[in-house]
Amino acid sequence: MRYAMAIDTKKCVGCSDCVIACQTENNVPIGYARDWIVELTEGSYPNLSLEIRSERCNHCDNTPCVRTCPTGASHIIEGGIVKVTHSECIGCGACIQSCPYDARYTHPDGYVDKCTFCDHRVANGQDPACVSVCPTKCMYFGDMDDSNSEVAKIVANRKWKSLAPEAGTLPQIFYLV
Repeated sequence: MRYAMAIDTKKCVGCSDCVIACQTENNVPIGYARDWIVELTEGSYPNLSLEIRSERCNHCDNTPCVRTCPTGASHIIEGGIVKVTHSECIGCGACIQSCPYDARYTHPDGYVDKCTFCDHRVANGQDPACVSVCPTKCMYFGDMDDSNSEVAKIVANRKWKSLAPEAGTLPQIFYLV
């Protein structure tokens, strides 16, 4: 089993419902976020293109954050979900520095926090909160090892990109383009 997410950049409108759902579901403190919206404009006027995408931890197969954690607080659970055990985290920030996606932050209580793909919801057969509230249905979540899962099918049949492929992290977030 290998959980992944695909995000359709042609359907995302940048509404931030995913961000608010995540903050609410996971009690993220005001002023902090486990996911966020990026708007990227490329080209020069009048030939411009706009890409809007929801970003978060990429739950990589090759995890620099896990390797650099001196206490083992950063670890991988079933399905390839990268997590942080708050009680074991000393807040040193090594994982923050090693993440090429800038997907972690130091919680006001002193530990590092990040997206967990809402593993507590996934364990109950639900989608992550961000996926469940998306009004444009631009986010897909599931098991990449199951060729019949929606996420596996869409990644197999659509053109996609990952962020910072040169980092060699093998991210499990796929941006449909």
